[in-house]
Amino acid sequence: MISIPKKVVYDETGKPVEVILPWDVFQEIEEVLGLDLDEEAKEALRQARKDREDGREEAYIPLEEL
Repeated sequence: MISIPKKVVYDETGKPVEVILPWDVFQEIEEVLGLDLDEEAKEALRQARKDREDGREEAYIPLEEL
C-alpha cells in the first residue's frame, strides 16, 4: 500500500474537510491519473480505447516493431 504524506484539515465539529499534500506528491498523482495530459493526448487515448473496443487490431503497432 502506498503512503501519501498529508495534512488533514477538520472543521469545528471534527469532520475532515480538506487535505493538504506536498506539491511534488500532487504532481505525481496528477501524472499517474493522466490529469496532466493536453487535449491532443487525451483524444489519442480516447481513440485508442475505441479502436480496442471495436477490435481494430490494424490500428496498433506490434510490440516487436517498437
